[in-house]
Amino acid sequence: MVNLNLKPKVKRMMTAFLAEAQKQGIRLLVTQGYRSKEEQDAIYAQGRTTKGKIVTQAKGGSSLHNFQVAFDVAGFDGKKVYYNINWKKLGKIANEIGLEHGDRGFVDLPHFQYRAGYSLKDFQTNKIDNNKFI
Repeated sequence: MVNLNLKPKVKRMMTAFLAEAQKQGIRLLVTQGYRSKEEQDAIYAQGRTTKGKIVTQAKGGSSLHNFQVAFDVAGFDGKKVYYNINWKKLGKIANEIGLEHGDRGFVDLPHFQYRAGYSLKDFQTNKIDNNKFI
């Protein structure tokens, strides 16, 4: 079971995003929400010190998943999870809702986030107004 544990506003935005994607014929499954620093470190180790391919550039404490403002998705046909999706279309839906898509920098197409204008450093140093996420 995925631990969503997202901030309330992010959860509402995610729900709207999933509904609009479904309306446009793309059925999605949320594969990740909140991650602890330890979980993030384990994913970061993948392809470096453990088997698998590198899927993140973020160590624990350096991912927006660690701050309850990011989630990942995959396509879902009711039985199978898949990643061959129209990511450009999903990015457009996300942007219309106010979410950012992981299609820039280190490209992470399944990744969506809401920062309310804050930087990662703001989250790391707790210089955010949590009221913006209620």
